[in-house]
Amino acid sequence: MISAAVASTAFSALIWWAVPVVALLGAFTYVIWVSKFQDKFHNETNRSVTKFQSFQDSFRESKPVILIPQNETDTDPAEPTVADDLQKRGE
Repeated sequence: MISAAVASTAFSALIWWAVPVVALLGAFTYVIWVSKFQDKFHNETNRSVTKFQSFQDSFRESKPVILIPQNETDTDPAEPTVADDLQKRGE
């Protein structure tokens, strides 16, 4: 019975040393992995944000669209046209 108690104590001591060692190895591995790949992920994130911002800016840039009727029957004289609008603004 004494040998079983000694074996149990030795196993407990081994566990108390093994768990922190494995945890430290995992932490070091994680830190090395993050530091190695951090720039890559940061660059990809910046690229995605920049693309999204340029996409948003494309809606903010208002370019006047001038519609030219193909013949006189396409226009309604009572309805103002884009050209009339531009003349009012002085463009």
